[in-house]
Amino acid sequence: MLPGQFSEMGLGGFHLPFEESMMLQSEQVDCLVIGSGFGGSVAASRLSSAGKKVVLLERGKEWKTSDEQDTFSSYRHPDGRSAWLSDETVLFEPQPIPRFTGLVERCVEDGVTVWVAAGVGGGSLVYNTVLLRPSQENFEKVFASEVSYSDFVKYFDRVYAVMQPEQIPDEVLNTHYYLSSRVFLEQAAKAGLHTEKLFIASSWDIAKQEISGEKRPSAIDGEIWYGINSGMKKSLDRNYLDIGLRTGNLEIRPLHNVTGIREDDSDGFAVHYQRIDSSGKSLEEGTITTRRLFLGAGSIGTSRLLIKAKGKGTLPKLNDFVGKFWGDNGDTFATRNVGTETNPGQGGPASVVIKHHDNPISPQTIIVYPQWDAPEGTLTSLGMSIPQDHGEFRYDDRDESVKLFWPIDSPGVRKVLDGVNHTYSLMDACIDIEAEAPDSQDSGQTSNGRTHPTTQAINGITAHPLGGVVMGKACDYYGRVKGYDGLYVMDGAFIPGSTAATNPALTIAAFAERSIENIIANDL
Repeated sequence: MLPGQFSEMGLGGFHLPFEESMMLQSEQVDCLVIGSGFGGSVAASRLSSAGKKVVLLERGKEWKTSDEQDTFSSYRHPDGRSAWLSDETVLFEPQPIPRFTGLVERCVEDGVTVWVAAGVGGGSLVYNTVLLRPSQENFEKVFASEVSYSDFVKYFDRVYAVMQPEQIPDEVLNTHYYLSSRVFLEQAAKAGLHTEKLFIASSWDIAKQEISGEKRPSAIDGEIWYGINSGMKKSLDRNYLDIGLRTGNLEIRPLHNVTGIREDDSDGFAVHYQRIDSSGKSLEEGTITTRRLFLGAGSIGTSRLLIKAKGKGTLPKLNDFVGKFWGDNGDTFATRNVGTETNPGQGGPASVVIKHHDNPISPQTIIVYPQWDAPEGTLTSLGMSIPQDHGEFRYDDRDESVKLFWPIDSPGVRKVLDGVNHTYSLMDACIDIEAEAPDSQDSGQTSNGRTHPTTQAINGITAHPLGGVVMGKACDYYGRVKGYDGLYVMDGAFIPGSTAATNPALTIAAFAERSIENIIANDL
């Protein structure tokens, strides 16, 4: 048995043969939350603080860091804790691992590969901990006038008050561990680009303890996606969910794998689940009925549950916008040759950002982060923008599956890629590197045998899935799903394709704060 085991919400069929559908558990609860990411955790915390009895079902288990600092797998020595029910790792070069309910699932869809998290705390366990506010101009490009930016700012502040983000101190930034961040800032300055220190939900005091040797290297060793063993991340289980648990009104049930939702005869909803072990095996099945169902399983999980329920006729009143307006947040990735020492495998999480919002092609926000296996002299970065086109989920009744379709070659998607490559071209023009050979094909080669690098970013991969049950279409502007009283979407499925050229975590949490405030005041 591996330490730190996790499991995830599965999305299998709802109808089972009679023998298999014998429920070992059946109960009714006041408020039921599915998923514990940024939307689900905010909803569960605020509902329980308002005196409501709340049950939260999470497909994974808790990953509590300890003094032993061995909760999570590592990049360099991965094991089953790294991946969700996979025989090989799903990040970096594949390596064989024991099949286990690990932290990261890879969803290979049509036109895009999506990484999603599993565990109590959802994406907050595996992300770069960035809590970045979109600009007003970009926000208004994405969100309807029904959501005023000036009114929305208070919800950003509310999330900050709970998660307490911090900026990297200069004494940490100036260490060798964070050389890549300093090189990134220096190159951006030469290119005339605006940079900032990020507010991230991590404790820099713990990073200092790693640097001083009080704790074993984890963040400074570049670990991010599999969790940080030193406990640097201020994940949701340590703030929002902890607040809920302290009220005595919240019960979190890990390793509960939701497989279907249907209308209930009592004018509510029946949720079918499997309680699973660390191998994904079902230990028992059950149903929970509720009048108030809050979906926080993420864009992929929530959308699949509702698309399947609509396709199978268990939630027939869902409208035809369910499954539409999905986007990849304009995510692009690049590993750039920058012609100088970078120490690219150390110094996490992400701590600095470029904001090139006046990019003439598409607004760009770019963060640099450590890539443990990147060659020396390179920088690895993530760009985020505002995609012009959208994907959609489709239900196939032949095998009761749900597939995401993304127009990877559409003009709108290519425009995002062109935009980020334009930003990189400004930075590349400020770099000279030794030409590899006299006939080098790199652009900008000079007579003294030096050349400018040419960065080409890639897309078709995202850790920021957004949309599928979006505001103003499938829901109202507070997450109420049209056609059903008491059914709410709290997570990234509610967001129309992007969070306006920023990392999504803060915006998802802020929308959840806004929605649950309105729901508590008016529905409960």
